[in-house]
Amino acid sequence: MHDAECVHDIMITLPGDGITALHAAGAIPEPYFGRNEYDLRWIAERDWVFERRFHLENSAFYLCLSQVDTVAEITLNGTLVLQTDNVFRSYRVDVSDAARSGENTLQITIRSSVKEGAARQGALPYPVPSHPRNCPIPNGNTLRKVQCDFGWDWNIALAPFGIYGEMRLVPKDTPSFSQLQITQRHAEQHVTLTLEAQLDGADEADVTFAGEMQSLSSDAAGRITAEFVITNPELWWPAGLGAQTLHELTLTSGPTTETRKIGLREIELITEPDEIGTSFKLRVNGIDVFCRGANWIPADALPGRITPEKTRDLLQSAVDANMNMLRVWGGGRYEPASFYEACDELGLMIWQDAMFSCNLYPAHDAFLNAVYKELSEQAARLSTHACLALWCGDNELVGALGWYEKSVKDRDRYLVAYDRLNRTIERAIKDTLGEDVNWWPSSPSLGPLNFGDGWHDDQAGDMHFWSVWHEGRDFDHYRDVAPRFCSEFGFQSYPSMDVIRSFATERDFNIASPVLESHQKNAGGNARIAETMFRYFRFPEGFENFVYLSQVQQGLAIKTAVSHWRAQKPRCMGTLYWQLNDTWPVASWSSLDYGGGWKLLHHMARRFYAPVVVTVVPTSDGYNLVAVNDTAAPVNVSLSVAALCLDGCERPVGKARGGIATDAAANLLQIPRTELAADELLIYRLTLPDGSVQTDHHAPLPYKSYDLRQTGLHLKTQRAGDQFELTLSADQPAFFASVEADQPGRFSDNALLVLPGAPRHLIFTPSISEAAPQFTLRDLHSATYGETLKG
Repeated sequence: MHDAECVHDIMITLPGDGITALHAAGAIPEPYFGRNEYDLRWIAERDWVFERRFHLENSAFYLCLSQVDTVAEITLNGTLVLQTDNVFRSYRVDVSDAARSGENTLQITIRSSVKEGAARQGALPYPVPSHPRNCPIPNGNTLRKVQCDFGWDWNIALAPFGIYGEMRLVPKDTPSFSQLQITQRHAEQHVTLTLEAQLDGADEADVTFAGEMQSLSSDAAGRITAEFVITNPELWWPAGLGAQTLHELTLTSGPTTETRKIGLREIELITEPDEIGTSFKLRVNGIDVFCRGANWIPADALPGRITPEKTRDLLQSAVDANMNMLRVWGGGRYEPASFYEACDELGLMIWQDAMFSCNLYPAHDAFLNAVYKELSEQAARLSTHACLALWCGDNELVGALGWYEKSVKDRDRYLVAYDRLNRTIERAIKDTLGEDVNWWPSSPSLGPLNFGDGWHDDQAGDMHFWSVWHEGRDFDHYRDVAPRFCSEFGFQSYPSMDVIRSFATERDFNIASPVLESHQKNAGGNARIAETMFRYFRFPEGFENFVYLSQVQQGLAIKTAVSHWRAQKPRCMGTLYWQLNDTWPVASWSSLDYGGGWKLLHHMARRFYAPVVVTVVPTSDGYNLVAVNDTAAPVNVSLSVAALCLDGCERPVGKARGGIATDAAANLLQIPRTELAADELLIYRLTLPDGSVQTDHHAPLPYKSYDLRQTGLHLKTQRAGDQFELTLSADQPAFFASVEADQPGRFSDNALLVLPGAPRHLIFTPSISEAAPQFTLRDLHSATYGETLKG
């Protein structure tokens, strides 16, 4: 790989990206460390050339490429064989006329996305702005490239380049399958599965599914079609509702074999008028499912650092936190097959955005034609995956019409342009998968052809509720709305200390330092985190406690929203918080650190996303204890509630037993406000049918209002093979007691309420087996009174 000015000449391994290759070769420093980002943006301003020489015995080949990022010319022996300008496409071109027996030279010239974006913006008949606060590198909206590559309010702005997918030469006489797509029709006791595929290089193929083989001949266009009827099928279910049964599908032609694993399931998007407005819910195999989950962004800002193993770990963490859905957000990428295969196996339903987000977009014919091809290919590719639950046209493009001076002044022009784009996306998906595909025009949206306020109207559609974070409202404001489905809401925290140490030195440990501010991409984000701490907590002692407390308050914010909205079931049928993961080490809304470590929010999410849960709903005169059951069958539970004193004493205030159905939240118990003294909190325990007990508490006042006592929190550790068994004990109630390790690893639990005489047990699993870890303890009292707790 070298740049067009021949200043750099290095080796690159493809698939991969050029920035990762430059760093691996020692040509640039670690992009994520300190403020290196700003000194590395020159990379995106240059053209780069990939070159490889190879030997062929003959010249009869196809060149197959996918995910070429982005505007590129490909020459073989000096002959132009392909031009690309869409990272979301795949290409198969006949290079027989350019190839030769013997030595060959392939060159791929990737043009600067900065220069190409500016040139394409200048060629438009009217300006089409991109988001200046999100994208410090402008004009990315004119390119079919990952939109957050140009920066976002959580992402580094480096505009990487490279090739991330397929890259191979295929002999022309080798059969190949492409454009494989699946549709399912479900009826009582049977499923009809239809397969279509393009067959090149042969006229016949065998297709096997569910023990039945069909021998097929292709039509004049090279298409094959097979239909299988499966009686009494074993169905695929989302996590927590049943097994993720997958059936093998095999296509064979000559020496070529393609295999897919197919889950048989029926997923319906139900949007029906009701007494509130219009419902929004998913029905899976006839059962209405409350969607518990988060939003997914790319697993790394540099594609060369993404691996199936790292991605699988992030997805496993989602399931481990009781999630059953992720939304693949529209400013990222359509993920590779390994992502969706993992989701099939784990039972994670996928809300799939088309890749358009927050910007305005061109609407001329060439751009729309490219979009149609992109969505047609992606819709077919993803149709084989049981996890794919819903297609959505974009992220926040309706709202974007009101964010730019030009679109505000000339709304008709930009609204028509948006409608042309949105209609093209819809048409491509429906032409590929059929008119009954689960389609939603935008997120947030109140419904087709409704361009109303999806940020504040909670009567229909899906909502993005950002008033608490962006407007600085208190956490109780989450209780002022009752969305039908909230597909975005969030609150920021800092990354964990082990992550901060990966990009900053100790002298930078101050939220106002240039390094920490460069790893905070949301304008005003640091100030908002600090302001919220003043509202709820006594201010922390020292930087590390500040980081800890930021994660506690993030967890409380999201818990408040999720718990309240789950208590609105069936009015609300889904909460997907922003966001699951990070693309690099940064202050953000994620519950998983960059690298996959669990923030405190993720531990709390495992509890507030439990399939059966009880939550406190404050009212003007007391507290309702509301239970929710998201399993497939009714459950019987018992509930005990007490007033918790700050010395750990408990005074019983109520008990209840009852059955909880699956279709609606149930109010188990009401506790009058008069039952609690000013210095008491509410503690409640839910006993499930298997005998397990969920314990949680509710603080009626901000925690700063309570004179917390020195907890005497202490830790006992014992090695057990490759793990460490930890026991947390306290002399006084320790709120959000947390353990940190000086090396990477996974805690089985954290952010715990530890009561006197009731130790909590957890396990730490190191990522690498080296020296025994050193543990640090924190709780609300120690963090705000400066007490040092060591494990």
